[in-house]
Amino acid sequence: MKKNLLRKLIFPVAILALASCNDDDEILPQPSENEFEYIRILVNDELTTELSLVDPVELSSQSFQALFPKSALYGTQAGRYAGLVNRADNNVQFFDSGFESHGDHADVMGGPRFGSLVGEGNLPTHFKSKGDEILTFNDGDGTLSSAKESDIHTSGAKMKTINTGNVAHHGAMAKFDNGSYAITEKDGSAANTLPERVKIIDASGTTLFASTIQTQGIHGNAGDGKVALFGSIDGVLMVEPSGQQSLIPHPASFGTAWLGSIYETNITNKFVGYTGSMGAYMIDVVSKSITPIVESSDLIQVKIDYAGNNLIALFHSGEVRIYDLTTNTTTKSGSILESVAKDETQKPQIEATSKYLYITQPKTGELWKVSISDFTKIEKIQVSSTPYRMTILGVETDEGHD
Repeated sequence: MKKNLLRKLIFPVAILALASCNDDDEILPQPSENEFEYIRILVNDELTTELSLVDPVELSSQSFQALFPKSALYGTQAGRYAGLVNRADNNVQFFDSGFESHGDHADVMGGPRFGSLVGEGNLPTHFKSKGDEILTFNDGDGTLSSAKESDIHTSGAKMKTINTGNVAHHGAMAKFDNGSYAITEKDGSAANTLPERVKIIDASGTTLFASTIQTQGIHGNAGDGKVALFGSIDGVLMVEPSGQQSLIPHPASFGTAWLGSIYETNITNKFVGYTGSMGAYMIDVVSKSITPIVESSDLIQVKIDYAGNNLIALFHSGEVRIYDLTTNTTTKSGSILESVAKDETQKPQIEATSKYLYITQPKTGELWKVSISDFTKIEKIQVSSTPYRMTILGVETDEGHD
């Protein structure tokens, strides 16, 4: 009788304990298969002033009106703001996503909106952001325009001009961790608008280190605060904050081709160089070498994903390939789009987070959200009628402020 009673008592307790364990298992948080909650995609239009802020989780779009159509779009380093650079109208606007990274979570800093800060440089073209500073290079007179992110919502604020001692040219710049800038200069040896040299200046525009290497032409640049790289006809020009300059030679197969676009990555001492005629290449600033990532003349464009860890390659054939920049290996490939004619005026643009690809459709007014884990999973979001450029804003996290 006692044994039966004991068995009757133990059995329900065991069931309760088992149920308790199962309940614990059920409430363990699982990684979301959807996009990060605090990511937004900003898309502008080629023909109208419409600006679309896309929520990729809700598959919705919020419309705003910019001052001008067909601007270049750039996200700031921290991801909260975007710069709309309209070269033809000498104007730079700023848009606030409202999401600010606080390490392990994101804070919502008001709703999405335009800032008050404006840039009025002479043909603003090249855009850079480092820390809390925003810069544009102004092709019309060779000056820089500078502002702090804290100025964006200051009524009447304008970007200040840094006179660099330059003449007008199609230039670029990079900021070092010590606060100085590597900036292109034109000496007139090349007949076109491309600069030939790079010098280092301080925040007042005073030259700290003069150029030591003359090239036949420079276009495209990137920097990680420790070195600045500039694409040139003669090789990739590497500039250090000490004033030291050197050329990283192109591969022998390049012939007359050269890397006219350079991108920063999240991989230490590694950058990516790109030329439409050859493909994308890894630039190692320690070994001073350039090695292939993807070699093709069929590329529409390549982009570094939002976290800086992968290269995304979009081909005219409609294929997309993803390359791990740490191992320089292909991790995913597949056909997503119909083929795109090489002479098409406006082609699809691509960006990527760690989870999804985003591809504009200029002919249908859509933004496609494509799962990186399964290229067949495509969701379509209506934006403006002729989407032109886009940038990713926000933070790759689902954690908000409690």
